[in-house]
Formats: sequence, structure tokens, C-alpha cells
Amino acid sequence: MPRTTAPGTAAKSAPAYTQAPPTKKWRVVDYVVTAVLGIAVGLIFWVLAASWKVIELGFQVFPPSIGLIAGLWVLAGPLAGAIIRKPGAALLCEVLAAIVEGVLGSHFGSTVLLSGFIQGLGAELVFAAFGYRRFTLWVTTLSGLVAAAFMAVSENILYNAEWQLTYQLAYAVCAIVSGIVISGIGAWYAYRAIAKTGALSSFASGRIR
Repeated sequence: MPRTTAPGTAAKSAPAYTQAPPTKKWRVVDYVVTAVLGIAVGLIFWVLAASWKVIELGFQVFPPSIGLIAGLWVLAGPLAGAIIRKPGAALLCEVLAAIVEGVLGSHFGSTVLLSGFIQGLGAELVFAAFGYRRFTLWVTTLSGLVAAAFMAVSENILYNAEWQLTYQLAYAVCAIVSGIVISGIGAWYAYRAIAKTGALSSFASGRIR
């Protein structure tokens, strides 16, 4: 006797958009989209770097508060992790974005590559901790938080070493808040907006409900 399926069963058994694809193997399209994301965010990095002296003027009253825009610097990792959903995507995209910034010319010099690696690693570790199987608002937000925390530590060593400890801690707090809001929550809703256009139809992340 043929097995019948109750109405609604198929919908319930279908994988939710928060689940990873059945394979973690990279495809050509994964590399292409990661590169596109890296270039796009790299352009944002370059604009920030080119405008940095002007941007700093807005934070002269309390310099550590410049950490409130730190989330922009760690956007690539969480965004790529949420979209590509493959091991290494967050790290690769953040490094690519740093390379784009460096190639276009950044007054931060070659340290942008080191910064990109450190920040990308922070974002990547969160997705890895969930086995590349959980992709939700909260996981992406945590990725942004950790990436920003990694950034804060490295920036305090590379650029803010002359600050007193209270300033360095204040910068770290501001950076983490920014990471949560911009590169965590912001990256998640940016991904959702992209997915709704149909541009991610070839990705598991494009099957949103």
C-alpha cells in the first residue's frame, strides 16, 4: 500500500534556512560570491581608510569612542559566514576585503592584512564552534561580537599602545557594541535583504522562509 503524507508534513520536514547545506565542500559559485563580497566590503574599508583623518575629528572629545564604528571593519566575516556557510568563508572574505583595501592604497599600510586575518579569524571561530550547522541571527551576532573583540585587542596593541588602560578598555567596549550592532545584527539583515532578491537562489542561505 503506498505511503501517504499528511498535509503540511513536507513543509515541516524541509530544512529550515538556519541549517547548513548537506555538504561543506566548496563550489565555484561559493568562491565567486565570496570574492564579490570581499571586493564590495574592501571598497568600504578603503573609503573608511581614505577618510580616517576626517572621521577621527568627530571623536576628539573622547578618542576611544571611535570604536563605535569598528563594526564596519569586521563586516565581511559575519556577512560571508551567514551567506556562504562553508568552512573558511568568514576568514577568506575578511582577508580578501583587507587585500582590496591594501591594493587600492591605505595609510594603515601592510598591517591591514594582519588585521584582516585576525578579525576574520574571530568571525570564523564562532561558525566553527557551531560546526557550520547553525546560521541564525544570534550566531551571526556572536560572530560580529567576537570579530570585534579580536579587533579591539589587536588594535590596542598595534595602534593604541600609548593609551592608558582605561582608554583601551573603553575602546574595546565600544568596538564590541559596534560589532554586535553593525557586523552582527546588521550583517544578518543585510544577508536577509540580499536573499529576498533571489540572488542567493543557489545557496542554502537563499532558501529563507
